[in-house]
Amino acid sequence: MINGAEIMVKCLQAEGVEIVFGYPGAVICPFFDKLYDTDIKAVLVRQEQNAAHAASGYARALSKVGVCVATSGPGALNMITGIATAYMDSIPMVAITGQVKSDQLGRDVFQEADITGACESFVKHSYLVKDAADLPRVFKEAFHIASTGRPGPVLIDVPVDVQQDEIEEFVYPEKVNIIGYKPSVSGHPMQIKRALDILSTAKRPVIVAGGGVLTSGAKLKFREFVKKTNMPVISTMMGIGTMPSDDPLYVGMIGSHGRKAANKVIHDSDLIIVCGARVGDRAVSSPDQVAEHTTVIHIDIDPAEIGKNMKTNIPIVGDIKNVMSAMLRDVEYTTPQEWLDSVEKWKKDFALPYKRFDGYVEPKSFLEKLSGMMRSKAILIADVGQNQIWCANSYKMSDGRFFTSGGMGTMGYSVPAAIGAKFARPTRDVVAVCGDGSFQMMFNELATIVQNGLNVKIIVMRNTVLGMVHELQDVHYNSRYAVTELDAFPDFRRIAEAYGIESAFVSDNDEAEAAAQKMLKSDKPFLLVCNVHPGTPSR
Repeated sequence: MINGAEIMVKCLQAEGVEIVFGYPGAVICPFFDKLYDTDIKAVLVRQEQNAAHAASGYARALSKVGVCVATSGPGALNMITGIATAYMDSIPMVAITGQVKSDQLGRDVFQEADITGACESFVKHSYLVKDAADLPRVFKEAFHIASTGRPGPVLIDVPVDVQQDEIEEFVYPEKVNIIGYKPSVSGHPMQIKRALDILSTAKRPVIVAGGGVLTSGAKLKFREFVKKTNMPVISTMMGIGTMPSDDPLYVGMIGSHGRKAANKVIHDSDLIIVCGARVGDRAVSSPDQVAEHTTVIHIDIDPAEIGKNMKTNIPIVGDIKNVMSAMLRDVEYTTPQEWLDSVEKWKKDFALPYKRFDGYVEPKSFLEKLSGMMRSKAILIADVGQNQIWCANSYKMSDGRFFTSGGMGTMGYSVPAAIGAKFARPTRDVVAVCGDGSFQMMFNELATIVQNGLNVKIIVMRNTVLGMVHELQDVHYNSRYAVTELDAFPDFRRIAEAYGIESAFVSDNDEAEAAAQKMLKSDKPFLLVCNVHPGTPSR
């Protein structure tokens, strides 16, 4: 005989899961008790939301499904923001929650919450398991759904009695057959041919790299296509890293906080090839206006995203890697030099300005220097706010990775995501960059870093305000700084000291660069606090 909790653990083992991030509670204790006797590492975070962020960082760094676990009621509800963040950024994740006894559902008993209902709008699928015999099928389906098609989170809610119920034997399914779930991955050959025919006549083409290029593992195929066609490339925030930042064909990030040259290119183009991007309002403020005077080819594995924000002339539903491979076989096109000359001129004309203040670190130039200090395949994780924009526009990507909360814009993402990334890639440099506002949402996870001996580096851009909103208030609200000034900010170095973490405080770029060198050479966690002027603009 085998009980439900042991079945859950065996399912994770069958899927090759090596680590879960979570926080225990009474109705998930049967699961954690069975997990205790296995080689699967259970990482105790300090708040459930951070379990989901850590699972996200792990999933992104290792290109496999991340797993997070919480108890019922407030535990599960705390995890919602992290689940929604993963959904918006298409991160493969399985979230497991304990639930009250099956016969108590709907009675508002202690720590009961309808977590499947609460998460319905931002999970790919959810399960409320009523029979222990269903657990193997449910777990097999959950991992399949999370990792195929457009990746995303799947929720499995398991009542405590189901975890305790016994069945005679455990058999894990070899295959999945879900009626109605058959993602199209190849791309229709006629649509691909139409796209190449239109490309052959283009005078001012541009290709937009979204997060889907990286999610699909199509980065090398994408770069090969760009090299063959000599086409300029712009990226969304989630697509940063698709091209090396110093590649002559890469123009930069588009959008309201992107580079002016990138926005100029997309507005003046006559053909836009969108690859794995939803083209939301932050990327293109008026996408339909752009589409009025240009031809749009949109490639995405999720048909719901094609044409949702920008009118599309040629939709191609399929995995970017497969579509790019097909296009590479038949493309015979070279971008006109006249267009490339214009793009290069705009890159120079709209170079990123630096506004310096005496006695403060200028963050954009510092991040540019930092990128040259970090080792090959380093992982930079930006939080949300001005620090995110500074990183997106100034950190120079080569063969590393850039993680951030692009779709949901979740403050407090960076440090727990860095924890997950470091577990996934222990030999790589993993650096989290955050503001003093977001750091105060998550510095409890310093305990997780220390407890697990993780060599995670954290840079806090300390400007004593909620920078992005403060800047918005400066421009649109007559500098009425309502509820954005962090007057009672703590001494971050003393907080680091309380956890036994080495730290430094710097007030100019020379100091910052020297401290960063020391930080990166250390084999222990490090907190670098940069004193940044509150008037420093996001771009």
